[in-house]
Amino acid sequence: MNSMEIEMQYNDLYYEKLSDKIFVCISSEHRFGTDAFLLSHFAKSRHKDIAADFCSGNGIVSLLLERDYSPKKIYALEIQKKAYDQLCLSIDKSELKDKIIPLHGDLKDYKADEELDLIVCNPPYKADGAGIKNDDKSSSIARHETLCTIDDVCASASRNLKFGGRLCVCNRPERLCDIMVAMRKNNLEPKRARFVSKSKNTAPWLVLVEGKKGSKPFMKIEPQFYIQSDDGTRFSDELKELYRLYENSGN
Repeated sequence: MNSMEIEMQYNDLYYEKLSDKIFVCISSEHRFGTDAFLLSHFAKSRHKDIAADFCSGNGIVSLLLERDYSPKKIYALEIQKKAYDQLCLSIDKSELKDKIIPLHGDLKDYKADEELDLIVCNPPYKADGAGIKNDDKSSSIARHETLCTIDDVCASASRNLKFGGRLCVCNRPERLCDIMVAMRKNNLEPKRARFVSKSKNTAPWLVLVEGKKGSKPFMKIEPQFYIQSDDGTRFSDELKELYRLYENSGN
């Protein structure tokens, strides 16, 4: 099915520009937030990396990795059909078919054709049964561990990463213990963590964690990432760098 045929199936699609050549397809169910930018920045893939993006959604993290770091190849894996269609449209419009390979499937069954250097995953944040589920099935799947758990993510990552390969995930801080336990259970030693707060006066709302396959215990806690500037009137310089926003001096 070509891009025009895919677009004709839906009436709520539009594109947002990530660079002069890279675009991401948005719908009412499958959008993206700041966490996608934070995760791609935290993962910092190398040019030689063969990477995978689990729970890829519309492809936002894969597109950001390509835009900012240009790894050798990215396998983008998504289970929901509409999100996968958006992923394909994002890749096609950005002319990245040779760099990002879309895959429609379940990460629990996934076995890559080659060993991976890096896996990134922006998984459902809420454990199944925790909190009120959205009436929209797509939104519930994206937010709750309905189709996969953090342990499923870590088990698949361990199966597909090469020795020394990395899994980078983001999640809510209250899930940090679950992440650590799942990583160690699956031979992925937690090596780095970074917390994200709105400001210096607020508790973290996001945590980023890197696990390395077969590594020895030793974990680095990186400096806190703040969304707002010190006076709370604008984005922090670090966030502006992620978003590629630049303000005139004095603003």
